[in-house]
Amino acid sequence: MPRPFRPRAAALTVCAVLLPALLPALLAGCGGDDEGADPTRQELDWKSCPAPSEAQGGGAPPSPLPGDRGEWSCATMRAPLDWDDPGGDTIGLALIRARSSGPADERIGSLIFNFGGPGVSGVTTLPAFGDLYATLRTRYDLVAFDPRGVGRSAPVACEDDQQLDALLQQDATPDDAAEQRELLRSIEDFNAACEANSARILPHVRTTDAARDLDLMREVLGDEQLHYFGFSYGTELGGVYAHLFPGKVGRAVFDAVVDPTLTAEQGALGQARGFQLALDNYAEDCVSQVEGCPVGNSAQDVKDRIAGLLKDLDGRPVPGVFPRRLTQSTATGGIMQALYSRDFWPFLTDGLEQAYDGDGTILMLLSDSMNGRGENGEYSNLIAANTSINCADAKPRYSPEDVRRSLPAFRSASALFGDFLAWGMIGCTDWAVPGAADRPDVSAPGAAPVLVIGNTGDPATPYEGARRMVRALGEGVGVELTYEGEGHGAYNSEDACVQRAVHGYLLDGKVPAAGTVCR
Repeated sequence: MPRPFRPRAAALTVCAVLLPALLPALLAGCGGDDEGADPTRQELDWKSCPAPSEAQGGGAPPSPLPGDRGEWSCATMRAPLDWDDPGGDTIGLALIRARSSGPADERIGSLIFNFGGPGVSGVTTLPAFGDLYATLRTRYDLVAFDPRGVGRSAPVACEDDQQLDALLQQDATPDDAAEQRELLRSIEDFNAACEANSARILPHVRTTDAARDLDLMREVLGDEQLHYFGFSYGTELGGVYAHLFPGKVGRAVFDAVVDPTLTAEQGALGQARGFQLALDNYAEDCVSQVEGCPVGNSAQDVKDRIAGLLKDLDGRPVPGVFPRRLTQSTATGGIMQALYSRDFWPFLTDGLEQAYDGDGTILMLLSDSMNGRGENGEYSNLIAANTSINCADAKPRYSPEDVRRSLPAFRSASALFGDFLAWGMIGCTDWAVPGAADRPDVSAPGAAPVLVIGNTGDPATPYEGARRMVRALGEGVGVELTYEGEGHGAYNSEDACVQRAVHGYLLDGKVPAAGTVCR
């Protein structure tokens, strides 16, 4: 998921994109911090799930499982704060589980989900969309977790709600030296707040740390191998796990695949192309409707009018969600949010119509959804966690000069989104913790097959990344499947061909033929 001021725009699965005032969501939470115990000798104490914390996004406890088949249960798993010192302090990682609905003798084990971000709470996301995974539940316990730094798992804390409101209103595409100084100041303030409030956890939220947590989770849950379903950033986490523990990989599926071969700059440039493609497809779809397109007479007219709106908002914001106003930055974020799923395109059309009439409500609600802001004005810790994990992972530190150098390429990739994503690269420049590497290492020789699904219309994790993930995993490991569709991810589109392939592998161990295409 792309986000203002961040070095590597995050990739957030559609499952976790909750529109707080437009789409219903069932949310859950659990867990808490724990210290000082041996994490290798523990039994999980599964209990009813409490209401999610503010860091998880708030809301009500999860509803009963679909089909009146029991309740969700939650537990806290202890893990080392520092994996280089496994006998030292521990943190609590929040887990949620739905027990298998099928016969006990047909149960395979636990299927662990990661829904992306980085920074998405798995504890709230899995029950919100649990009915989509009912078939998988016939042979697996469904398990999700809040990765370290996220939700209830030693959450990173940075700025408060009012400060985040101001940060996200900030002009993310400076036009002159004064605006650039203000942007840099706001980023420095945010990063300093993260260090002041979360210095203990910041050095320990790298994806390699989360991968080691996954292996501990596998062991504590009683599984010989890790059965895994990763979406978006979750594919990077799964790839890093496969590299570290190739012999422990069970049946695994990667959907909406992060390209592991790219630097942060190259990844952001790829997203500029991806979101431009999604906008092109939206515009073409809008003008193809029998009833006509209310936001343009042709596809080019749609895009030109959007560009004109953003230019106007740069100097003249319009009323949004009171008392905030819709700025160029929040409007851009709202448009990008709507491009994550074809199902959101009608919201984009309505939001553009409103904005052209001077009302920024819908576009601001879309932007709020992207940034984890609830209707009550409280933010989850999505932005804080996303920033801290990205900055701990990515070694490059970009300067304003680097951005200016790269702007022509970004603008060529997308006139609408290029500046926004290019300036996002400077978010880690003065981060307190050095980044780990230029790129994640996902090579996993000898691992079991991993089903890797790429979507040709994916804006946030462009299609090319799936093939590169297959190559990076190594010969005989990655198995590519192509979905010719729109939006971020394939399985949750409920395409029958994709779901047959996933179910065939996860449930029956049948690996689809490499190069399979679902249309």
